[in-house]
Amino acid sequence: MVTFGYARVSSKDQHLDRQLDQLVKIVPDERNIICDMQSGKDFDRKGYNTLVGSDQNTPLLRKGDLLIITSLDRLGRNYTEIHQQWNRITKEIGADIRVLDMPLLDTSSGDSSLDHRFIADLVLQILAYVSEKERQSIRARQRQGIDAAKLRGKRFGRPKITVPDNYDETIHEWKSGIISAKEAMNRTGLKRTTFYRLLKE
Repeated sequence: MVTFGYARVSSKDQHLDRQLDQLVKIVPDERNIICDMQSGKDFDRKGYNTLVGSDQNTPLLRKGDLLIITSLDRLGRNYTEIHQQWNRITKEIGADIRVLDMPLLDTSSGDSSLDHRFIADLVLQILAYVSEKERQSIRARQRQGIDAAKLRGKRFGRPKITVPDNYDETIHEWKSGIISAKEAMNRTGLKRTTFYRLLKE
């Protein structure tokens, strides 16, 4: 049996230190701790795919191996996919999973009875469901905040360009070859990027 650890943060601005501090105490070989710095919204991650396999590689995890994660949300945040991946690891590959902050989620327990497996699966589904609901709630609150701000007149995105009074006349002279583009920009008071963006619009 080989023991692996998996750690994940959502971006390179975040740190893996807390997870690694816990994993190095349990995983005998630090080379077997796999890390990702990527969102947990799906499972298309380089490190994770190294563990469970992909079209490009065979899985590091084998039957009888143990995968340790510090918490369920390090595995992922999508309810449906968490359940699919849990089954992939425990049933298809035949490896065990241990979630450190949730002792009930430990398929490597000496108690291999049907009751224990049922409880672990049930807890997994509840926690994954709550995690997914929270992600949906965050998106809904963000959407509500944006809609409320729009009702108050707040604009989002690139600000609208104010067209100078002499714009049409100046553009006509520029297109006719009477003045240069630089002179047209000077007359209208527009920067180069704004000048050409306004033309495009």
